[in-house]
Amino acid sequence: MTKAPSLYMRGRAEIDDVSIFEGLSLNVVAGQWTCLLGSSGVGKSTVLKLFAGLGEHVDFEGEYGASDGALEGRIALMAQSDLLLPWLTVSENVALGAKLRAETPDPAKVAKVLERVGLSDKAARKPAELSGGQRQRVALARTLMEDRPVVLLDEPFSALDAKTRSRMQELTAEVLDGRTVLLVTHDPAEAARLGHVIHVMTEHGIEDVTPPTAAVPRSVEDPEALRVQASLLARLREDN
Repeated sequence: MTKAPSLYMRGRAEIDDVSIFEGLSLNVVAGQWTCLLGSSGVGKSTVLKLFAGLGEHVDFEGEYGASDGALEGRIALMAQSDLLLPWLTVSENVALGAKLRAETPDPAKVAKVLERVGLSDKAARKPAELSGGQRQRVALARTLMEDRPVVLLDEPFSALDAKTRSRMQELTAEVLDGRTVLLVTHDPAEAARLGHVIHVMTEHGIEDVTPPTAAVPRSVEDPEALRVQASLLARLREDN
């Protein structure tokens, strides 16, 4: 993996002549987790789509990119849905990116990635045979298989129960250490646990929130993280 760059985005966006955001100025710190919260419809997912090269339907005016050059080929995206293909095995789903690029997957690398997320014994299973948490671990393994320095996360744990969500947060923080991560979330607790940098996105732009000082991932019982969580929830309620 190449050294992780920082990201930037400055400008405005419309979809079908409807304004999504204006005057946005966002910086994503290299090698750290940046958490982006905000009300539904404020443009958080649009930001991810633009960075990921999936914004063909977005009319964007401004500039965005990586601090050291182009974004193309350097980004992995993990969405809220695991997007597993039901007719493929776990191993085949993990290696899907290589298959789509007409490349030959590396079985040793697939096995190593599955071991890292604790799914070595599920390599031959189909998605229907897995729990929700296991399916999300497959999605995480597929993200790791791409070995990109920048990872975009679009509420990847929101459909999980609280216990599984907290474990997935911890596992993801561990395996994505050192990469530039932009996490879009509606969950103040998640941002308080994972954010080296925390932003609230509003119709007026980006607001910075001071994160807890403890190392990521923070304990669910960390007093400072709980205070930041409460402060974030109060701030988000102001926009509703």
